[in-house]
Amino acid sequence: MKSTFGFYCIVLILICTGISLSWLRHIKLDVPFQTQQERAVWLIEARIDFRAQGEPVRVSLSLPENPLGYRLVSEQAASTGYGFSTVEGSDGRRAEWTRRTAQGRQTLYYKAQFVKRSEATPASQNKKPPQPKEVFWDSLQSTAAHQLVEQAYAKSSTPISFARELSKLLTASEPDQNTALLLSQYKLPTLMMRLLNYADIPARVSMGLELQDARRYQSLKPILEVFDSKSWVPMDPMTGVCGLPEDMLLWQRAGKSLLDVIGGKDSQISFSMLRQTIPAMDLVRLQQDRGGISIFSLYSLPIEEQSVFKLLLLLPVGALIVTSMRIIVGIRTSGTFMPVLIALSFLQTQLVQGLSAFVLIVALGLVLRSYLSRLNLLMVARISTLIVLVIFLTSLISIIGHKLGFNLGLTITFFPMIIISWTIERMSILWEEEGSREVLIQGLGSLSVAILTYLCMRMAIVRHLTFNFPELHLVLLAVILLMGQYTGYKLSELKRFGVMREKS
Repeated sequence: MKSTFGFYCIVLILICTGISLSWLRHIKLDVPFQTQQERAVWLIEARIDFRAQGEPVRVSLSLPENPLGYRLVSEQAASTGYGFSTVEGSDGRRAEWTRRTAQGRQTLYYKAQFVKRSEATPASQNKKPPQPKEVFWDSLQSTAAHQLVEQAYAKSSTPISFARELSKLLTASEPDQNTALLLSQYKLPTLMMRLLNYADIPARVSMGLELQDARRYQSLKPILEVFDSKSWVPMDPMTGVCGLPEDMLLWQRAGKSLLDVIGGKDSQISFSMLRQTIPAMDLVRLQQDRGGISIFSLYSLPIEEQSVFKLLLLLPVGALIVTSMRIIVGIRTSGTFMPVLIALSFLQTQLVQGLSAFVLIVALGLVLRSYLSRLNLLMVARISTLIVLVIFLTSLISIIGHKLGFNLGLTITFFPMIIISWTIERMSILWEEEGSREVLIQGLGSLSVAILTYLCMRMAIVRHLTFNFPELHLVLLAVILLMGQYTGYKLSELKRFGVMREKS
């Protein structure tokens, strides 16, 4: 009882582990469970124009870092004659262009691809709570600000509700004199940021880019962010609604500055964007260097090794089919997993040509084996002779097929020669001991299982899942282990034992 319980615990662990790791790969790396899926990618280009003054030039641009709802896929810069690098600092990620000297109008480009996150994006957490910034007013502004803060404070209980009430006061259809005074000197997002900090609530103004397909010369829009004791919460200052719109990309989060140009003047920045659709798997390949679970991806291997693993990872699928056909269905095959190897061979060929060549080689091999049995050779010598004869027959059939216009020369060589030789030997012994009928049953059983395995391995969804989600092989292993415990009737035996049930 204990051993059975432990066995089922192992099976359950294998299934849960395989499914969990596959789901984690799907969520973290955006690997699709289905083939031919496509993802929308935003191509954003930032254009910087300025006039150089014949001095050393350094241009620094604030870059988005883990923007809410989006993931950076790739980035590059187009800047003839300039050195380019991305740097990490206290102000976050920044792009830097440098040049020893430049004169006249200059144009720099920064391009990046962003994809919408499939998983929920966690709110930005702060290890150390920020402190409100000190705000200075003149005497008249201070009186107006104090009265607005008092009105909003009386109708609120949390930082977010306070900001919401403040937004209602500042956007009222008929603003009072305090609101009118302050709005005449500050823009709405800046005014709300100042009032919130004045009320000891950390707030900042970030910059976001509204994503619209095929738009040019766009500028960033200010976005108010309020700290609610745990994280920064974006808010629309016009409506008081929390959260970012789906088409808004946070480009700069209260950094030191958006653009710094040293050695130039009259600087301007504009943004262009384009919505593209690319295959989901192409997107996955672009993101294989993100660390985490991606380091266990097979796409990190050289292309030559990937091709090998694409075939090797199909073997567990074939093993599952053969196990179910032999244990559950009851089909007899020549050899345990010879049908799997034959199915792999069929993957390298067309099914009809490969099947015809296989049957022809085995048939000729049986004829030659019957002659070898008369020579009373030892088994080792007999098997070695069969291997040589099988290779000779393969070469001969390839040459004849080429002369007749059949493309067999490059495909038939993929057959497992040793396995075919052993198959011929086993069938020959089986013929001598149990007759031609048993040989025919096991031969047809082997070919039927091989064809079924081939058809399953050839399915695009099977090839996709086995290569991109290798963790699912743990589930296949668990199923094979479960079938190994099966001791009931095989499906092929139901008809045979059905007579006894009718008599009873």
